[in-house]
Amino acid sequence: MPTREREITEPVDLCLPDGRLDPAAVGWTRRPLHRANLRGWGRAKRWEYWGVVTPRHIIGLVASSLDYAGVHGIYVLNRETGEETGRDAVVPFARGAAFPDRSGEGEAAVRGGGVAIGVRQRPDGTSLRAAARGVRIELEIPLPDGHESLGVVIPWSETRFQYTVKDVGRPVHGRLVLPSGEHEIGEGAFAVLDHGRGKWPYRMTWNWAAAAGPGVALQLGGKWTAGTGMTENALIAGGRLHKIGGELEWTYDRSAWTRPWAILGDDVEVEFRPFHEKASRVELGVVGSETHQCFGHFSGRARADDGAWVEFDGLTGWAEEARQR
Repeated sequence: MPTREREITEPVDLCLPDGRLDPAAVGWTRRPLHRANLRGWGRAKRWEYWGVVTPRHIIGLVASSLDYAGVHGIYVLNRETGEETGRDAVVPFARGAAFPDRSGEGEAAVRGGGVAIGVRQRPDGTSLRAAARGVRIELEIPLPDGHESLGVVIPWSETRFQYTVKDVGRPVHGRLVLPSGEHEIGEGAFAVLDHGRGKWPYRMTWNWAAAAGPGVALQLGGKWTAGTGMTENALIAGGRLHKIGGELEWTYDRSAWTRPWAILGDDVEVEFRPFHEKASRVELGVVGSETHQCFGHFSGRARADDGAWVEFDGLTGWAEEARQR
């Protein structure tokens, strides 16, 4: 059934001149249309997260400014052996970090603590470069004609809000260089973007799932959107984005993260079967986070705009719980 959330089809500023949320910005989009003209310091969050799934590896790259600190990281999982390679950096007051105010335009760049990440965005795609001790990543992520992604503004209040773009199932090619050797990325690989700009409450917990396979991709969220009138749920089938309204029920075992998860709603019936858990914790006094990100396979079905169910099995991706302070 069609969502009741408002679709935005024209460019809009995220904030009013005084820095409060512009009511006209609340809604969802099929392509990036928001300018994140954030003002003020202390609650502003800016980040670019790229996840890449290949037949042999899973890669995660995060560049972020949380005002108090820049938290950047490079992560690589060898799916065959379970070996993890992680390089993380915390830079006080996010020195040296630069982020554009529009998704899909400009450059994001961070450097510090032995980690360097650069994201160059063009109308036809994205170039991504990352380097740290023993790891180098060079990727090209084309933007196909007519490609649709989910943009959503979540309005907790007029002074606390988040704009996110979740872009799932992008083609990707390039190379990954590890101490074990060089690995080509291309056939059977896809990329996922999480672009975030906003002003957050002090504490927040969220769920996020993203997965893709031939012709189908999923973007699902939970907890952090509850009570706002907006969700970040969508099905992408045949290149078309189908917005899914309504909160979802997430069921999983916090004492055994790799047991099966269930994600259910009126328009979503999904089982997630993890094969690996990545756990991370950052404590910086007033700022902290704990994330359990599980990689695995999705099966089930989701409802398209016309009310028909789209069934899928064997989609690869991740589901996570994150607690932020």
